[in-house]
Amino acid sequence: MSKPSLARGTRDFAPAVMAKRNFILQTIRNVFRKFGFLPLETPAMENLSVLMGKYGDEGDQLLFKILNSGDFAKDIIQNDLEKGSKQILPKISEKGLRYDLTVPFARFVAMNRHDLAFPFKRSQIQPVWRADRPQKGRYREFYQCDADVVGTDSLLCEAEIILMLNEVFENLGIKNFQIKINNRKILSGIAEIIGANGRESELCVAIDKLDKIGREKVEEELLQHHFTSGNIEALQKLFDIPENPEACLSYLENWLNSSEIGSKGIAELEEVFELVSQFGLEKSNIQIDPTLARGLSYYTGAIFEVKALDVAIGSISGGGRYDNLTGIFGLPDVSGVGISLGVDRIFDVMEELSLFPAESLENTRILLVNFDSDSQKACLPILKSLRDNGIAAELFPEQAKMKKQFDYANKKGIPYVLILGSNEIKSGVYGLKNMESGTQENLTIQEIIKTLC
Repeated sequence: MSKPSLARGTRDFAPAVMAKRNFILQTIRNVFRKFGFLPLETPAMENLSVLMGKYGDEGDQLLFKILNSGDFAKDIIQNDLEKGSKQILPKISEKGLRYDLTVPFARFVAMNRHDLAFPFKRSQIQPVWRADRPQKGRYREFYQCDADVVGTDSLLCEAEIILMLNEVFENLGIKNFQIKINNRKILSGIAEIIGANGRESELCVAIDKLDKIGREKVEEELLQHHFTSGNIEALQKLFDIPENPEACLSYLENWLNSSEIGSKGIAELEEVFELVSQFGLEKSNIQIDPTLARGLSYYTGAIFEVKALDVAIGSISGGGRYDNLTGIFGLPDVSGVGISLGVDRIFDVMEELSLFPAESLENTRILLVNFDSDSQKACLPILKSLRDNGIAAELFPEQAKMKKQFDYANKKGIPYVLILGSNEIKSGVYGLKNMESGTQENLTIQEIIKTLC
């Protein structure tokens, strides 16, 4: 008999963990709904024709492919084997597990374009899969929480995303976080101003590592990718950008004033900050980061990233503006902007910082003790009355000693136990025991309901 095990990069979630995860998910859902986002679900698997080529070569390697049913190798010939996996893949696999929620969303919009009211605001909370190397904060199966608006290029959407991110993390109790924002046009402007026009992708791969490997290593990497010493000399101004948002924007305006696209990106950031200010949101959590370069294969405007500052973990949210993502599915010129929140990383942050409120961990509020057939009979209408008043209650299913039933309540974290002996049944006054303090009160059912509600 084989020993049971889990696939690497996956986890079981016990009830206590699920209570915490549900607290996170419900908090996010409430904020999404408050901002007018409609819920959507798409299948776990998509056709590989939908997924392949949307995330770059590295992303294609991280896709989980699903073998065709039946004799999946029946069409392979010797020549295919000699040519390697790229030749074999189309013959053995037509589907894959979704890598993110953005591409399936774009596919949905393209397929349902005539039924949707644009701008279309959707939220989606589902698992995704990546064949990545598992490590702390990185799993092969994990949940994403996405919110996107498509069908408008209004920068009001970017401002609302900042508001939404701020509200989500404030409501979760994560106070010390930073919302980083950049604009792809600024990155293009930097590449242009240093004499490396059109090479922003190579440039950004290096400068995105600035906080991890430092300035000298970034410069070494650029030299290895055949950037000239003149390019690197012109890039030095990037390393002296002030952190204050207003000062940063002024600095960028002076540096990139000869770049039309760079100046446009700065103007967009200025408008977003003005809108955020008009909403009345404090700017203390927002930082402009011109080195932020995630999603270069599809982001065309704003780029977002959120980090929790009190833990050593990667970003807990990210997103940006994409101008033509649905074009790959035959629906061109549909601009959109969105964010994705990483539930698993948020969970790890909250667990490490002990941020889960005690009430989020409760399931059953009260256990009714089952002594004998008489007490069981008396418990049933009381149980219904408690539940009718919205109180999570359960009756111990067996007639057992009180110690066993108390142990059950303690192990499950049930805060109250209701004791119904023959005397209590006759009087209609029951013993309500607080399992944390050990104190006990004698109360009527109505008084108990008032206490627990």
